[in-house]
Order: sequence, then C-alpha cells, then structure tokens
Amino acid sequence: MSEIIERLRELFSPARIAHYLVDQLLPDLVVGLITLAVAWLLWKLLDRASRAILRRSELDETARSFIRTVLSYIVGAIAVVTALAQFGVDTTSLLTSLGVVGLTIGFAARDTLSNVISGLFIFWDRPFVINDLVEIDGKYGRVADITMRSTRVVTVDGRMLAIPNSQIVNSVVASYTNFPNLRLDIEFTVGVEEDLERVQTIACAVTAGDGRFLDEPAPHVVVTALNDYNVALELRAWIKDERQHLAMRFELRRRLFEALRSAKVEMPFETLALVPEGAWRGADAGSASAGQ
Repeated sequence: MSEIIERLRELFSPARIAHYLVDQLLPDLVVGLITLAVAWLLWKLLDRASRAILRRSELDETARSFIRTVLSYIVGAIAVVTALAQFGVDTTSLLTSLGVVGLTIGFAARDTLSNVISGLFIFWDRPFVINDLVEIDGKYGRVADITMRSTRVVTVDGRMLAIPNSQIVNSVVASYTNFPNLRLDIEFTVGVEEDLERVQTIACAVTAGDGRFLDEPAPHVVVTALNDYNVALELRAWIKDERQHLAMRFELRRRLFEALRSAKVEMPFETLALVPEGAWRGADAGSASAGQ
C-alpha cells in the first residue's frame, strides 16, 4: 500500500506536473491556438473572396448563402481536426469514434437531423428563396434567411419566426413573389335592387389610370353569392409589383368603398329584428282570421 501511495505522489508531484505543463502541454496549446487563429484568418479571406466571386456569378442570394454555409462547415471541421492533432490527439481514432457517436446521436436527435435533411431539400427544390414573401401554415412574412435547421421569416409586424425546416417540407407553402404578377380580390356587397352592370362599371373604374394595375388581364367583377339581404361581389384586379400587394390591397378596398358611396350605391348588411313574443302571436292570429 505504501508503494502505491509513493508511486502516486511521484506521478502527481508538483514538479512533475509543472514539467508536463511547461514542456509538453503549453507548447501544444500555443500551436493549437495559433492553428485556430490562422484557420480563422484564412476563413475570413476565403469568405471575402467567395462573396466577391459569387456576387459576380448568376446565382441568387439563396444559393450563395448555402455555398457559404457549406464552406464554413468544411473550414471549421478542418481547423478543429488540425488543432486537435497539434494537441497530440489521435485524430484517426477520434474520427472513427465520432462516427459511432454520431450514429448514436442521430438516432437520439431525429428531429434535428430531420431539419438538416429538410434544409437540404429546401435548397435543392427551392420552393422559395431569400427575400420572397411567403405564407407557411398561416404565417406570412419575408424570408430573411434559410439555415440548415430552420427558415427565418420576418412578419409584417417585425417579428422573426424560426420555422423548423421539417415543418416547412410537410406544409403547404404559398409564395407571393414566385411569379411576376399577383391578383387582388376585394370582396364587397350591394343591395339586391342595385344594377349590377352599373356597380361593375363603378368598381372597375377604381383602377383606371393607375399604372400599378395591369390592363391585361383587365379588372372585372364577379358575383360570389346571392344572400337574403344583399348580393356578394368580388373585384379582381392584377397588380404589376407583387411585393406591394398588402398596401395596395388596403388602398384598393378604401378606394372601392369611397367610389360606391359617392355613387350612392346601397351597401346593406344583414339585420335581425327583435319582436316581443306577444306581437308575434297577435300577428299570427290576424293572419289566421284573414285566411278564414
């Protein structure tokens, strides 16, 4: 027992530990940190060069962002492996162990792995790109960034939504900017006694002379429902700049209301009349006596 204690004292003696720190660990640590610093500088130069090259290419912002992300992962992995090798770590055995550990973690973190794979599908399939206006599960906004884990959408009220990529892949995505033009549909109602051709002329004239609307297809009005108290109509007009659809929708609805009101078009709404129970009985009795 005394021999074991003496051996432990010899192994963990302050002089031996100091010798190990100064002669072995400290030089390896300095070389490793220098390796990481050089790798960081090289990445900055590579990132600046890649940005300049990609900017001159025909690739859009989404593809450029994906390439820069992949490059950052590659450079980071090489830098870490090189730094560990400077510390005296057997990187071959480490990579083999990481492969087994990664497989185990993959099974444990299926959701995260699913998001990464879904992110690759989004980059490949390209249902939308950065700066597109999209609606995902009722969430509307501008695509600010697409990462390997989530897609970040900035809403009209300034909130940033990080939507998991796996949720996007399995959802219906509506893009407002994938095509050059967009149609605005403005619903409104008029009285059942109104002349629908006159109403159509008034409604279509709202967009006349406004260069933001397309002349072809021309604006038109359709009847969507025949209600008890009114007729439901819809003004349909195509706009040139789809990115302005929200502001133009609000403006077109206001202009339509003002035009109908100026033309004295009746815009009724459904009403309910509350009558005392006795009054209904008296009316029913009167109807019965009149029938006799």
